[in-house]
Amino acid sequence: MNAWIAIGATVLGCYAVKLAGLLVPAGVLERPVVRRLAALLPVALLAALTAQQTFADGHTLVLDARAAGLGAAALALVLRAPFLVVVGAAVLLTAGVRALAG
Repeated sequence: MNAWIAIGATVLGCYAVKLAGLLVPAGVLERPVVRRLAALLPVALLAALTAQQTFADGHTLVLDARAAGLGAAALALVLRAPFLVVVGAAVLLTAGVRALAG
């Protein structure tokens, strides 16, 4: 029964967040600060998700092959490589480090 309570609470929470977004006055959304924050928020969330998935294993911080892959992707981005090359470099280096590690 606890799972259904959690599901119901999540549904209500999601609906409340959607409703709150619809109730924001248009004048607030036109402010330059709000526009800038709205543009930067997805980047910040993606960076946080990437860091969490790369350097966390449960409740501990780890430094493994995923970090090497992230480094390869970052280098490819700095060199302005196309997206598929960035992903390919990350995958290949991660796989290579895992293969060498055992």
